[in-house]
Amino acid sequence: MGPPEAPMEKDIDGCQDGAKTVPNARLGPEGTETQLDDFVGAHPDYNEEEEEQKYFRRKRLGVIKNVVAASLAGTLTYSVYLGLLQMQLILHYDETYREVKYSNIRLEDIDHKVLMGINVTPVAALLYTPILIRFFGTKWAMFLAVGVYALFVSSNYWERYYTLVPSAVAIGMVIVPLWASMGTYITRMAQKYYEYVNYKEEQEKEKKRAPRDACNAYIIVFQTVFYSCFHLSFVCAQMPMVFFLNNYLYQLNHTLFAVKHCGTLSHGTLPGFNKTVLQSLPRSVNLIIVESVLMATAFLAMLVVLVLCGAAYRPMEEIDMRSIGWGNIFQLPFKHVRDYRLRHLFPLFIYSGFEVLFVCTGFSLVGYVMGWEVMEQGQAMLSPCLLQNYGVCALGLERLAYLLMAYGFSASACSSLALCMLRLRRHIPLLAGAFIHAVLLVTLFCWAPEPRYLAQAPLLYAIAALWGTGSALNKTGISILLGMLYKKKERQDFIFTIYHWWQALAIFTVYLWSGLPMKAKLSIMLLTLVVAVGTYLWMERKVAQNMEVRLPRIPRPRHKTRGYRYLEDNSDETGSDGDGDKEDDDRHPTEATNENELGKEDSEQLG
Repeated sequence: MGPPEAPMEKDIDGCQDGAKTVPNARLGPEGTETQLDDFVGAHPDYNEEEEEQKYFRRKRLGVIKNVVAASLAGTLTYSVYLGLLQMQLILHYDETYREVKYSNIRLEDIDHKVLMGINVTPVAALLYTPILIRFFGTKWAMFLAVGVYALFVSSNYWERYYTLVPSAVAIGMVIVPLWASMGTYITRMAQKYYEYVNYKEEQEKEKKRAPRDACNAYIIVFQTVFYSCFHLSFVCAQMPMVFFLNNYLYQLNHTLFAVKHCGTLSHGTLPGFNKTVLQSLPRSVNLIIVESVLMATAFLAMLVVLVLCGAAYRPMEEIDMRSIGWGNIFQLPFKHVRDYRLRHLFPLFIYSGFEVLFVCTGFSLVGYVMGWEVMEQGQAMLSPCLLQNYGVCALGLERLAYLLMAYGFSASACSSLALCMLRLRRHIPLLAGAFIHAVLLVTLFCWAPEPRYLAQAPLLYAIAALWGTGSALNKTGISILLGMLYKKKERQDFIFTIYHWWQALAIFTVYLWSGLPMKAKLSIMLLTLVVAVGTYLWMERKVAQNMEVRLPRIPRPRHKTRGYRYLEDNSDETGSDGDGDKEDDDRHPTEATNENELGKEDSEQLG
């Protein structure tokens, strides 16, 4: 056994010697550099341009996801909210239902105070909405508002004064913040999408500034998508009534037995409408099931905003927007009134609230129900008195849901007509919507339907659909117009706050004028529409003439950097427009006050 072991030991020693000598032969200066390059160098199959394209493609898909999620959340929120109110307030109107279930809590008085809280509270929204949006951020302001709507839905499980009234006041407080944050969010997503599509040009923006109307196409498309989705909420809101409440309603021969006049022949709410509309009372278990489904949908809307909606701004951008000072944030909405473009749009904002001038706010069935819905919505929609004094008076309460569905489908489909702004002048959709409403207002002024006459159904459905067409063009057109005129991200929340606050103020005025005759309401609507169109065209004419625009300067952020965090310094100082508040050199032409190219670019947009 001795001789065979010797060669084995020799081989082992040879392997060890090779292990020692081979690395020494490679680890020279050039060998070390070669190994380092192989380890940290670019992969032979790596394509930098292709990876960059993939990265920005993912960013663009994320923006589309954000827009669809925000649209879906708004649709779900208002589907639940409007559907619940329509069902509950019809139940509350029936005197038998009130006596049997709530005989000792004065439900009528509670509902009146809820209505007053919802319509009065938004009047003060201009004072706190910009602060709320800047403090929480655009996404979290949306989430907070949607959560308040879900809170109101949950309060209907136990209908008492201390549950319904505080939650209604809370909803009144978040109406303007919700719509201001949504308008800002959609506009900001359009701007981000443009940046991700033209990322190569953005890298060279110091050499060549992008044209002012570069992202207008994306603003048009994204606002159109949002309103097309949102108007479907009027269709979805009718599901509780179609599948549940209609099974308990009397037919029109009972509910409209004492009604003698409809349309312009009526005064205030529908006179003679029966106090009992339920032929049998729904079981409490069934009501709890319906409310639970609505509550689950509201919770789903919260999750959509929380999980699927991304941030509108980068963290440092939000910090900079807050650190201009809370005093400045409070003052800037008022200072933006200096801009003649915004002042000339005020009548148009008011008309979008006065579209609900037909609201009948007395405690009467359909007028009260639909009045609450429309006022809370704060958006251009079919007038409830058009539904009550025309639709319900002729077709009965059981067909109210189908009239609203005709309005919702029409508004959703016709919102896409705003895409014509990609090729035509931007004022064409607004003028088209105003013309449709003007024709309908004159028609309604001259025509009064016959009570309980079903042969008028095709005409009434056509009027509902046409009103939805005009409302869709007006609402989508106004939001697109504001996005085009005010592209600077530091101004958008202020502009949309002013817009929706004027709507809320107009709706509050309508709430006070609810007892006017029908002809007076139609006359005020038509007069307001004419003034709104005239001032809008005047604004466009001034823009085409290159008239100078006066806008307040956005103060520079005031903060210190310590470590890795921004710490605000003197954040409560209000400052002045002239002290240290000069805007940066690359300010947008929209905010320029002395540049001639402002009017030139707007005139190009006008064609």
